[in-house]
Amino acid sequence: MSSDNEDFPEWFKKRQRPAKDPFFGDIDDMFKEMERMMDEQFKDFTKKVPKEYVKERQLPDGSTVKELGPFVYGYSVKIGSDGKPEIQQFGNVKKGLKGPLQVKEEREPLVDIMETQSEVRVVVELPGVEKTDIKLHGTEDSLDISVDTSQYKYYKEVQLPAKVHVKEAKSTYKNGVLEVVLPRAEPFKSKGEPINIG
Repeated sequence: MSSDNEDFPEWFKKRQRPAKDPFFGDIDDMFKEMERMMDEQFKDFTKKVPKEYVKERQLPDGSTVKELGPFVYGYSVKIGSDGKPEIQQFGNVKKGLKGPLQVKEEREPLVDIMETQSEVRVVVELPGVEKTDIKLHGTEDSLDISVDTSQYKYYKEVQLPAKVHVKEAKSTYKNGVLEVVLPRAEPFKSKGEPINIG
């Protein structure tokens, strides 16, 4: 990355070393290669950013700088009813199995699903929106949640762990948290079999 490239902040520019260190030369080469790869990834990433996420801001000296974002990425981990960990990503940045990072216009909200013998409860974090902005659409085994406003765009399709009665669903939205309670359409089935202790 050249030092005159104005799209990147000063802290992101490569550090310069006067000469190759005889003891740590290989490590220096590895760091330089990592920096080169990060530069390429960052340049590729900035080309794919939707226009809504690129803003220009004027500094007090009259010059302008580009600002990218907001970018949201995270994951939650919980132990499922089968005892195995369940990992769920959320945000508007996605990394596929192959290829570079992608930025989506919609942010994928954090969702938690809990089931009991009588119902399935879906809890969704949708900060910054009004209740009237939220669109819900359900089937017997899935729930679509979407928000499309000038400031916030969320979308998530949730696969439910059991068939439900959609027409009997109840929902509430308070303090940025949507909760949807759906009565089960089929009896609760215990996962696994009891084991006698001898």
